[in-house]
Amino acid sequence: MEEKVETKYDSSAIQVLEGLEAVRKRPGMYIGTTSSRGLHHLVWEIVDNAIDEALAGYCSHIEVTIGKDNSITVKDDGRGIPVDIHPKTGKSTVETVYTVLHAGGKFGGGGYKVSGGLHGVGASVVNALSTWLEVKVYKDSKVYYQKYMNGGHPVEPLKVIGECDEDRTGTTVTFLPDQTIFQETTVFDYDILKNRLRELAFLNRGLRITLYDDREADKKDSFCYEGGLKEYVEMLNKSKQPIHPTIIDVVGEENDVMVEVALQYNESYNSSIYSFVNNITTPEGGTHEDGVRMALTRILNKYAQSSGMMKNNDDPLTGDDVREGLTMIVSIKHPNPQFEGQTKTKLGNSEVRGIANRIFSAAFERFLMEHPDEAKVIVEKAMTASRARVAAKKARELTRRKGDLDITNFYGKLSDCKSKDASECEIFLVEGDSAGGSALKGRNSMTQAILPLRGKILNVEKARLDRALSNEEIRTIITAFGTGIGEEFDLSKLRYNKIIIMTDADVDGSHIRVLLLTLFYRFFKPIVEAGHVYAAQPPLFVIKHGKTIKYVLNEQERDEYLKTLSPNTKYEIARMKGLGEMDAEELNETTMDINRRVLRQITVEDAVAADEVFSKLMGEEVEPRREFIEQNATFVENLDV
Repeated sequence: MEEKVETKYDSSAIQVLEGLEAVRKRPGMYIGTTSSRGLHHLVWEIVDNAIDEALAGYCSHIEVTIGKDNSITVKDDGRGIPVDIHPKTGKSTVETVYTVLHAGGKFGGGGYKVSGGLHGVGASVVNALSTWLEVKVYKDSKVYYQKYMNGGHPVEPLKVIGECDEDRTGTTVTFLPDQTIFQETTVFDYDILKNRLRELAFLNRGLRITLYDDREADKKDSFCYEGGLKEYVEMLNKSKQPIHPTIIDVVGEENDVMVEVALQYNESYNSSIYSFVNNITTPEGGTHEDGVRMALTRILNKYAQSSGMMKNNDDPLTGDDVREGLTMIVSIKHPNPQFEGQTKTKLGNSEVRGIANRIFSAAFERFLMEHPDEAKVIVEKAMTASRARVAAKKARELTRRKGDLDITNFYGKLSDCKSKDASECEIFLVEGDSAGGSALKGRNSMTQAILPLRGKILNVEKARLDRALSNEEIRTIITAFGTGIGEEFDLSKLRYNKIIIMTDADVDGSHIRVLLLTLFYRFFKPIVEAGHVYAAQPPLFVIKHGKTIKYVLNEQERDEYLKTLSPNTKYEIARMKGLGEMDAEELNETTMDINRRVLRQITVEDAVAADEVFSKLMGEEVEPRREFIEQNATFVENLDV
C-alpha cells in the first residue's frame, strides 16, 4: 500500500467556480483542446447559433469575417437574440446567453424545433475564452449593443446605440480569442474556415454563407447550394468517373425527423460515405447511417432478383458489394438527438434506424423502377464486386501468417526482428534490394525488421481488392503487418509499433512513397489514423570538415550549418545519392538509429481532401491529373530529368 499523504480534506478543499470561471479553468472540457482545432471551434459555436436560426426558417445569409487583428465577426439576418429581461436571471436575455452556461434556446421552451449546437454552451464559452467580445442585435428598428472584457465580464448593461430599418433583424458578434488561453496560435486558417462553411452550405440548401478575410485584399468565398446534398455529391465525385448520370436525391420526413440522402456510384472500388446529424458530422455513423445502409443492400438485392439479373440460387449481395464505388451523404435533422459518448461522433437514437430505412427504401426503389438503364449499371457493378470478393477471399488466405518462419520461407524477403513485443518493434519498407542489404547490416536486429520492395508496387487506386491481393509485393506487406485486411482487419494484431517508409529523396522515391500511402489509405486506414506510419527522412547532403561529419536534410539546413563555421574552415559537401549507395554504418547513423534519425509521422487529417487528392493523382481518369499538373507545374523547383 502506498504511503498516505497527509492533507486537510474538509469543506475548504472543495472549490466552487462561479459563472464562466470553470470554462477558463478547464477550457478543454468545453472545446476539446486549446490548439488550432479548439481556436476554430469558437467560430463553429457562434456560426451554429446562426445556423439554428436558418433551420428555424428565419435566416438566409450568414457572413463570417476574419479581422486584420485575427478577430472573428459572425453576422446573420435571423430574428436577433431576445433583448428583454430574462425572468430567471434578472438580466437582459442577451447578457444571459453570453454569460450563463447552459442558457439557450436548445433546452426546450419552443425556441428551436431542431438545433445544431453540440452542448448549448456555445456563446458563453466563446465569451469566456475571449479577450473581448461585442454583440449587436438588430430588432424592433433599434440597434442594441453590449461589450464584454477579460473573459466574459460585461462592461455595462445592454443598451440602445442607434436605429435601423424596421425590416432589418439579426445578430452580429465579434470576438478576439484570448492569447493566454490559446497559447499555440491565435491565427485563423482561411482554408479550415472555408471548408467547414462550404460543408454547412451544402447541408442547408438555399442558405448563403460568405467568408471574408480582411487580412488580404479582396479575399472572399461565398457558398449557396439550392441542390443541397446533391451538389455535395457532385463535388466529391468531380475527380472520379460516375457510372450513371443521375445523382439520387432523397428527402423525407417522419415524426419530426427529416432525412436527406444523396448518392451516386463511380468507377472506383472504394466507398465514400459521410453522415451528419443537425449539421454535426458523425464519423462513426450511427442509427441514421445504419438504416440507409440496410435499405441500400435490401433494395438492390430485391431489384436484382425481380429483374432476373440474379438467379434464386445465387449468393445475395453483401453490404460491401453494394457500397463499392459509392459516394453517399446522409444527413438528418432531429429535434432530440442522442449521441453515444461525449464526442458526439455516433448517433444512438434507435427510432431513427427505422425512419431512415423506410424513407430511403421507398425513394430508392422508385428510382430503380423509373430508371431501368441506370439500375442495371448499378446492380452489375455490385455483382462484379461480389465475384471479386469471392476471388479476394481465396487470395486473402495466402496472407494469413501461420508461424514466424512462414513469411521468410515463402517469400525470402522479410528479415524480421527477434522481439515479439509489438510496442518496441518497427518495420522498414525499403526501396530496392541494395538498400535492403545495407539496412539489414545497419539495423538493430532485436527491434528492427527490414522488408525490401522491388521497384514500384501496384497502384491500388486503379485495382480492386482481388487484384491487389494477387500482387506478391502487397501480399508480403499484408502478411508482415499481421492485421489481416478488409472485414478481417484487426488493429490489435499489428506486429510493429512503427511502419517506416524509407525511400530515396528523388522523384522515384517520392512516387513509391505515394503508392505506399495510397495502399495504406485504402486498406490500412486505421493504422494511419492511429499514428503508426512514418516516413524516414534520409539526409540530402553530408558536410565534412576536419574529423567532423555532419548530415543535413535539405539546402536550408546546409546553408544554416555553413554559417556556423568560421570563414577559414575548409569543408567538403557531397550530395547523398540514395539509400543503396550508403554503407550500413552511414544508413544506421543517418536514418535508422532511434537517437539520431528524423522521422515524419503520416496523418490523415481530412478524409475528404485526402480522398480527392488520391483519386486525382492516382486514379483512372487522366483529365483531373492533367489539370493538376498544368496548375502546379510552375511551382516545381527540383525536377529530376
